[in-house]
Amino acid sequence: MAEITIKDIAEKCGVGIGTVSRAINNHPNINSETRERVLAVIKEMGYIPNNSARNLKRTDAKCIAVLIKGIINPFFSTAVQTIEAGIQKAGYSMVMQHVEAYENEVEVALQLIKEKRLRGIIFLGGAFVHDKKMLDMMSVPFIFSTIGGAANEDRKQTYSNVSVDDRAESKKMVRYLLELGHRDIAILTEDVSASSVGQLRLEGYWEAFTEKEIAVNEKLIWKIDDKEEPYSMENGYAATKKLLESGEKFTALFAISDFLAIGACRALREAGLKIPEDVSVAGFDGIAFGEYFNPQLTTIRQPIEEMSEKTVQLLLDVIEEKCGHEHLVFPARLTIRESTAPCNK
Repeated sequence: MAEITIKDIAEKCGVGIGTVSRAINNHPNINSETRERVLAVIKEMGYIPNNSARNLKRTDAKCIAVLIKGIINPFFSTAVQTIEAGIQKAGYSMVMQHVEAYENEVEVALQLIKEKRLRGIIFLGGAFVHDKKMLDMMSVPFIFSTIGGAANEDRKQTYSNVSVDDRAESKKMVRYLLELGHRDIAILTEDVSASSVGQLRLEGYWEAFTEKEIAVNEKLIWKIDDKEEPYSMENGYAATKKLLESGEKFTALFAISDFLAIGACRALREAGLKIPEDVSVAGFDGIAFGEYFNPQLTTIRQPIEEMSEKTVQLLLDVIEEKCGHEHLVFPARLTIRESTAPCNK
């Protein structure tokens, strides 16, 4: 199939190429009805404007792209606000791109580089393992933020990353639940085949049991079926309902995100269970909503503001050749609230 051009859009709309260009660039010299009609046809035909050509007219295109995997998670809302403020303060503009859960974020980034004249890229969320050849194709500096997993020695000069130690922090939470006397601890996690924080957090769950020399009931490991937005409240609710229907006994539930944990709480309440009297519930991330949820959610709080500020600072320093790539691990905090209690069974 031939690539759609601006001429095709113009012919479809019955207007000139200049009119299409004005609609794309939000130029004031075009009436609103025509602009809406042109933009609707662009969307219908799947046309991608060649921003690179327009950007070449500028003497200095200072644009940084932020690719977000898991846009519904409020954890990333805080990150985006902090990152945008830092980018704008430095005199750059920000392009935000949502990446679907099933998409390869590096592939999306490579396409974006073709479309726009970027100075750098920030990845929020996603996988911590990527194809070396694809990374080598990246022609601008980039940084993985909130994504665990240290780079291999031969990749450390290729990119930067800022994260918590997802494996260790997950282990910290499960160890805390074990110390409360819980032995039957369910976990809501992502598909273990995914090279994501979900995999690292599941590994931390296993390590906590191994350290205490306690056997894991693998029937209490529940993977999210929905690959569209795995870390949603809806998925936490649906997975917990299935867990309850399975008949497996558990006194605590650890969800690898706060949103999953909040969804799980609803399913537990609908089943007539009290939190934390019957089941302790814990999450991961430390979103603000968890503090105001009833009961207040025990969680691992990531220092997202500090991580986001450092993300922008580090990327700008690499862009401006003030420093080389760095791989930073921030400490998270076990935040104990009302949703967990000692096991009474």
